[in-house]
Amino acid sequence: MNKQELIDAILANKEAGIESKAAAGRALDAVLDAIAAGVKKDGNVQLIGFGTFAVKERAAREGRNPLTGEKIKIKASKTVGFKAGAALKSSVAPKAAAKKAAPKAAAKPAKKAAKKK
Repeated sequence: MNKQELIDAILANKEAGIESKAAAGRALDAVLDAIAAGVKKDGNVQLIGFGTFAVKERAAREGRNPLTGEKIKIKASKTVGFKAGAALKSSVAPKAAAKKAAPKAAAKPAKKAAKKK
C-alpha cells in the first residue's frame, strides 16, 4: 500500500468524518509529521496495540567497497526502527498470536527430597 492508497482508505472510512481527498491527505501528513517530530524529540513514539517507532544506534564498523574489495570504515549512525504491537501482529498472523497467548500447561510439583539414612 502506498501513500495514495492510504489516503483512499482514510477517505473510505466514514467514521473518520473526512470528506475529501485533500483533507485525508492533510490528516495523514499531520500524523506522519507528528510521529517524525516525536521520534526526533523523545527518541520514540509508542502507539499501543499498533507498535513503537524508536531511534536505534548503529555502531561504527568496518565494511568493504563492493567494487574494489577495499576495507572502509563506516561511521556510527542513527536510524529509526519499528516494532509491531500485539494487535498489529495478531491481525497479520492470527494463529501465531493465539498460540502465544494460550496458557501454558501447569508445571508438575517438585519431587520431594530423598530421606537421608
